[in-house]
Amino acid sequence: MATKAKTVFYCTSCGNESPKWMGRCPACGEWNTMKEAPVEAKKGGASGGSRTDGARPDRRPQRLHEIDDSQEARISLGMGEVDRILGGGMVRGSLVLIGGEPGIGKSTLSLQIPLCSKDLRTLYVTGEESARQVGMRARRLGGDDGNCSIFCETLIETVIEEARAMMPDLMIVDSVQTMYSDTLDSAPGSVSQIKEVAAALLRFAKESGVPVILIGHITKDGFIAGPKILEHIVDVVLQFEGENRGSYRILRSIKNRFGSTAELAVFEMTGTGLREVANPSELLIPMHEQGLSGVAIASTLDGTRPLLFEVQALVSTAAYGTAQRSATGFDVRRLNMLLAVLEKRAGFHLGAKDVFLNMAGGLKVSDPAVDLAVVCAVLSSNFDFAIPQDVCFAGEVGLSGEIRPVGQVDRRVQEAARLGYKRIFVSSFAKVEVQPEGIRVVKVADVPALVKALFK
Repeated sequence: MATKAKTVFYCTSCGNESPKWMGRCPACGEWNTMKEAPVEAKKGGASGGSRTDGARPDRRPQRLHEIDDSQEARISLGMGEVDRILGGGMVRGSLVLIGGEPGIGKSTLSLQIPLCSKDLRTLYVTGEESARQVGMRARRLGGDDGNCSIFCETLIETVIEEARAMMPDLMIVDSVQTMYSDTLDSAPGSVSQIKEVAAALLRFAKESGVPVILIGHITKDGFIAGPKILEHIVDVVLQFEGENRGSYRILRSIKNRFGSTAELAVFEMTGTGLREVANPSELLIPMHEQGLSGVAIASTLDGTRPLLFEVQALVSTAAYGTAQRSATGFDVRRLNMLLAVLEKRAGFHLGAKDVFLNMAGGLKVSDPAVDLAVVCAVLSSNFDFAIPQDVCFAGEVGLSGEIRPVGQVDRRVQEAARLGYKRIFVSSFAKVEVQPEGIRVVKVADVPALVKALFK
């Protein structure tokens, strides 16, 4: 009599396993994510079992004072913005994961890296495209790098065997969800396969010292597909963000064992690939004639990088009796709160007027320092009074109408002065330690004081 195959239920969101089906995963709390799969008997593969690929390096415990912590030279990828977000370049033996939506430009970025770093011998492993497709994209990007070798393969054991034989300076895998190990019976992209592939690549990177870049898919909720352990295994997690219909892309650091996570890089998608934007503020500042009402310049901070961009507002009489509130790139609930503050604390009656708000450049802003610019843009449109183009704002508005200080004011002031602004409005409680030449810091305590100082 044949023995019944054993099965286990695993969560497609977090990878938690259970002997029976449950409607809700007890680990991550997601509903209807438990899938049945046969229990895989491991055959000594990437993350377990005996090793047959050579002798294991001789290792022993080391005392802290015995470890050489001298600064190791990093590997430059030829793209200044990518090197900066990584903390100065790639660390040898590191594992970097880049995730993003379909069509956002992950494959373009991964291929552009070896085209920009011609001195690095790169092994580009693709499981999604043929060699001809990769070659066509490389020619579109304007590169023909002889140091980049294309390897179309999805079996991870074959990939690592080829990498050990070649020993490249950099290895790129596109994507981790297409790779599989023959030691497991499950399909590529399953939780067990992703864990196995990631563990194999991690061991290869640490033992050989070859840095590896992984491209990862994301779910419909915007999280990197696969088990959360994937993000724990890798050294660096970078998220590629942006609207597919827009031209700007943001590469954001979520996890970085070798640098700061308060960094981001901005790119512009062009017909010849991604173009680095070293100074995003110059692209987001006004591009119209003077004398236009409903426009204010906000100074925000994304990580440690200050950005100045345009806040646009339109206030008009409600055509159908019920006022509309609409915001693009800004929380509409916070907009309603700011309008209530203007009505209650400053005496501006906006309840019977439509208010439309837009963050120029397609940005999605959550920095409370934008509050002051939103208030000024709304009042400017309501009064039909243009705010001078050499004025910017950085402050949070409280429920009692007070203007509260925001973090790192000095960085915001310096960026505004560098771009040629003459005045910046901040909270009267803000401590400005650096006063650059050519700009005057105007401190205001509340909304009425702001109106008097700006619209007098």
